[in-house]
Amino acid sequence: MKDRAMIVQWLAEQTGIAAEQIDGWMEIPPQANLGDFAFPCFQLARSLRQAPGKIAERLAEQAAGNLAVIDRVEAVGGYLNFFLNRSGYIAGVVTDILAAGERLGASDAGKGQPVIIEYSSPNIAKPFHLGHAFTTILGQALYRLYDRLGYQVCRMNHLGDYGTQFGKLIVAYRLWGDEEALQQSPIRELLRIYVRFHEEAAKEPELDRQAREAFRRLEAGEPEEKALWQRFRDLSLIEFSAVYKRLGIEFDNYNGESFYSDQIPAVVAMLKGKGLLEESEGAQVVKLDEYDLPPCIILKSDGTTIYASRDLASVLYRIAEWHFHKNIYVVGTPQALHFRQVFAVLEKAGVPEAAHCVHVGFGLVKFPDRKFATRSGDVIFLSDLLNESVDKTLEIIRQNAEIRQTGMGEAEMRQVAEKIGLGAVVYTFLKNSRERDITFSWEE
Repeated sequence: MKDRAMIVQWLAEQTGIAAEQIDGWMEIPPQANLGDFAFPCFQLARSLRQAPGKIAERLAEQAAGNLAVIDRVEAVGGYLNFFLNRSGYIAGVVTDILAAGERLGASDAGKGQPVIIEYSSPNIAKPFHLGHAFTTILGQALYRLYDRLGYQVCRMNHLGDYGTQFGKLIVAYRLWGDEEALQQSPIRELLRIYVRFHEEAAKEPELDRQAREAFRRLEAGEPEEKALWQRFRDLSLIEFSAVYKRLGIEFDNYNGESFYSDQIPAVVAMLKGKGLLEESEGAQVVKLDEYDLPPCIILKSDGTTIYASRDLASVLYRIAEWHFHKNIYVVGTPQALHFRQVFAVLEKAGVPEAAHCVHVGFGLVKFPDRKFATRSGDVIFLSDLLNESVDKTLEIIRQNAEIRQTGMGEAEMRQVAEKIGLGAVVYTFLKNSRERDITFSWEE
């Protein structure tokens, strides 16, 4: 940033301290009314034998009229606060944008190092709902940034295509599935029978036992269960792909949880070989007391796998396949404990790449007076949200007198509404701090 560099160089000249050191001390104020850049004069108090406040006042006087990029400089509580000249700054940014053209923001800082970004990762046979929008949009933004910086990025869609919920779906489909409805609207039909399963299981616990048995048979590769699972997966991907295409998002890899199921024995063998696997209440676990974390379950008491075991297998596969520089998981903050456990197990097992695994968490997505619960069927489909955003945008365009005077036709208005409507949804997720919860509001 040219403006920061000019401020740093000026401070270096005034203080006799190396520009690299000055740059390391520079801060971004927490509030806009405190300026665009701040320099803590506390760092100079000992060498200049002056109080920080006095140093700040002297430097503020010297800066007056001597920094073209600065509108004003204020000394506040030992800090030197710099306020940029807005018109000059904007003109400079526009000039840089025009000069850079297609190369704006690009660099070779990454030097082609491989980076894996795992994002979106919807659950097969479940709705692609509003909650999935955050990971999908945030992950795509990270992909663009890393790609622009010269990294070799693998966009990984780690599909939720395995687990006990598929035992429930298999049982539910056999009992209440409607083939015609499944053909017409696969996800909505699968959601209907999934919700019914939980309603019926609350009254008849035997259904849960049947579901566990169905999943056990699926893991064992039984043809009938595997065929149903494959069909649910294929139908789900068709619907997911339509949403991705609309948002202009592509993936390089769709290896879901099922892909790693046959690699879990190697994970178990590795952990056993290192003396890390212990039995606890019938389950196989790795204790993580030294990390102040609860034990990480690797195999449940019935011998079936769990999220952690499949994630461990995926990391080992990615190490062998990509030799990654960084392995990033864009997954909601509620899963923070899970990833801390997985990374801790890798570290305890002596896997050096554990240090290069990163969880990028984000807050919850809320609609006023609405909560998401797939088991009860209370979900907002992302496709419905996108449609509503486009429809609202189209209505605004139609009512705009200036646009009507241009003679814009209906087809063109719809094209414009599609771009603006989708862009508004994307902007909603990127405008705030990712760690904060988002309350989705049309008014905002």
